[in-house]
Amino acid sequence: LSYAWIFNEYPSFVHQDSRRFVSQETGNLYIAKVESSDAGNYTCVVTNTVTNSRVLGPPTPLVLRNDGVMGEYEPKIEVQFPETVPSAKGATVKLECFALGK
Repeated sequence: LSYAWIFNEYPSFVHQDSRRFVSQETGNLYIAKVESSDAGNYTCVVTNTVTNSRVLGPPTPLVLRNDGVMGEYEPKIEVQFPETVPSAKGATVKLECFALGK
């Protein structure tokens, strides 16, 4: 499977950069330091890379709060690594780790 996200309407896909990341492990979209231009609807697109068929999820709205109130998050590291990661010698292994908090 391959994951991508549409911002507002097709064909405006979210491009990964220093603030945006799409996990190809979970399909989650991560946005660091949200800006006003990030407000809108996000739709996940899952592609079966064998059959090239696509399924779209429901739109998820991102709304910026103007009242200055944010939820309180204790700092934590989101790690869900397996006990072992088998790989071939010389292969590249990518591990995803996210730090959350305020």
